[in-house]
Amino acid sequence: MDLRKLFQIQSNTLEPKPGELLLSEPTMNDFHFGRAVVLLIDHNDTEGTFGIIMNKPLKMNLNNLVDDFSDFNAPMYWGGPVADNRIFFMHTLGDLIPDSCKIMEGLYWGGDAEILNTLVEQGIANKSHVRFFLGYSGWEAGQLSGELERNSWAVCKSNAKTLLNTPSDQLWKTLVTQMGNEYSMWNRFPKNPEEN
Repeated sequence: MDLRKLFQIQSNTLEPKPGELLLSEPTMNDFHFGRAVVLLIDHNDTEGTFGIIMNKPLKMNLNNLVDDFSDFNAPMYWGGPVADNRIFFMHTLGDLIPDSCKIMEGLYWGGDAEILNTLVEQGIANKSHVRFFLGYSGWEAGQLSGELERNSWAVCKSNAKTLLNTPSDQLWKTLVTQMGNEYSMWNRFPKNPEEN
């Protein structure tokens, strides 16, 4: 019996757009995207898709990688395999950081890193306000649509509180559960089927 077919579900009807999430199907055995939760930052049918993996913490923090930032032991997350030598950030500070872009209610992308550093120095910004990512996840025009047609991903909605406060190792499962009974089999699929 092909376990992939058993646990595959027809794609849902949500269209990907900024602020929505991609949940990898449970049989995806990819180093980068296995059990991944990808927050879409930008999506355009003609230009492609830009997103950040939300649930892959790294065993390092910002100050391990950046010397000229305030002492800020904020954890670093793996954002994806593209530009994995660059650091990106999202935050809940809104207009306090100029040039940031609202992703969803209460969650913003990027902005002026020097202002962020100043807010950290002043004690206004702390680790609960900011999350840093190494690299990002990207799809060329039409690539994500093809993966959605093959049911590699399910599109879902969530909120900033769930994304930032759910432990990383529980985020995929939590969101799959919120998708309802149709997806209940996803949570029962073992992470390592060979070990069953």
